[in-house]
Amino acid sequence: MNNKKYEVSLEIAGPIAMFTRPDTGAAPVSYPAPTYSATKGIFESVAWYESAYIKPTKVEICHPIRFEKYTTNYGGPLRKGGQIKIGASYQLPAVALIDVCYRLYGEVVDGDTKAAKGKNHLHALQEIFKRRLEKGQFYYTPFLGWKEFTPSYVGSFREKTKVENEVNLVIPSMLISPFVEDITSKNTQIDNNSRYANNVIIDKGVLDYTKMEC
Repeated sequence: MNNKKYEVSLEIAGPIAMFTRPDTGAAPVSYPAPTYSATKGIFESVAWYESAYIKPTKVEICHPIRFEKYTTNYGGPLRKGGQIKIGASYQLPAVALIDVCYRLYGEVVDGDTKAAKGKNHLHALQEIFKRRLEKGQFYYTPFLGWKEFTPSYVGSFREKTKVENEVNLVIPSMLISPFVEDITSKNTQIDNNSRYANNVIIDKGVLDYTKMEC
């Protein structure tokens, strides 16, 4: 039995991020750190594999937490009927994170093992991830919560980056994922029973996903 761990990591930074708290309603407010599902999505933006996926393990906060008001024009189907009729946008106010930087850690684990076809698919995904990250190649464009919030940097750890070890917080309730857990993104389906963790601790700038309990 192979007990070897296939670990990956990356650093991501950007001018603005939004990891929406579902309990904040029509004027959303961001969590102070990426959710489990947001981090999983960032990993998958670098590399995707049919029979394995990258399970987030922890995130390190590397810039001070700073919130600011943000307003965007929404033109989607959830507008009022009158707005849709005349082609008007809805102004959506939000509270977003400004000037963010994170170090993300994950472990490659089994996904759809029927597609493995006898290969060491865990090692294969790890190698693909490392190679694509080094070359700056992506499966799709990474983003920081909302798709319009693209990063200014995605890559290996930079020497100048330091963990903000003075950040100590307790988040009373944090979304783990709105999707079915522990499957590859190809088969992901919306789950009406979204999963949350209670009393999530950020200790010395570190959020450990493995310690999150429902």
